[in-house]
Amino acid sequence: MSTAEIGVFGGSGFYSFLDDTETIEIDTPYGAPSAPVTLGDVGGRTVAFIPRHGLKHEFPPHKVPYKANAWAMKELGVTRVLGPNACGSLQAGVKPGDFVICDQLVDRTRDRPNTFYDGPLTTHISFADPYCPTMRATGIEQGRALGIPLHDRGTVVVIEGPRFSTRAESTWFSGAGWEVINMTQYPEAVLARELELCYMNISLITDYDVGVLGVAPVTHEEVVRVFTENNEKLRELLFAVIPALPDARDCPCATALTGARFEA
Repeated sequence: MSTAEIGVFGGSGFYSFLDDTETIEIDTPYGAPSAPVTLGDVGGRTVAFIPRHGLKHEFPPHKVPYKANAWAMKELGVTRVLGPNACGSLQAGVKPGDFVICDQLVDRTRDRPNTFYDGPLTTHISFADPYCPTMRATGIEQGRALGIPLHDRGTVVVIEGPRFSTRAESTWFSGAGWEVINMTQYPEAVLARELELCYMNISLITDYDVGVLGVAPVTHEEVVRVFTENNEKLRELLFAVIPALPDARDCPCATALTGARFEA
């Protein structure tokens, strides 16, 4: 089987910017991933792309086959994963069109399979810092070099979806001081950690959530419009980050399972 070094969970059209791609079918113990995996070259590194929502956006956030997607990356030899996504802003200072390289995550989902370890081998990984520090540092450096409006930290609260938040929910999240709201970061990020994959979030802000004072309720059309307008900046950032990632992995992600298992 072909192999890859870097993985990207992103929009179904992202890999159309690449030449000489290869598409492969992968089966996993958790079923098929969202779509066949597309392999391509970015800056001399082989990259595997999976559109998390499927080729026709057929998987809503609560039905994305997260476990199959993460397992497929691991099976291909991927060690680092980038997870760009469209997000809402919970703070007036985080504007539509901005990028946020999140450092924290709050899980408000309810019904998603969120671990590979259902027993009998009990496994408790550390998730105190959900995102790879090495990848975050590289992303921040490259984003600033490109002149992209970028926030170097932020907390993303992940809701179940597919509906958007009520005003009361959004006001609660905003009042807590969290910056970003999204529907797919969990369990994508934690499943990557359970497989000892490095993972980096790139939040592209498409709208203000309804809890931000004075804004109108978000619509899907508005999200798509802003995301499309900024897709070129996202492509530039990913194409800058991927070649700049160091070869060595000396971050905690690479040894996440060390000491995490309870064995009698």
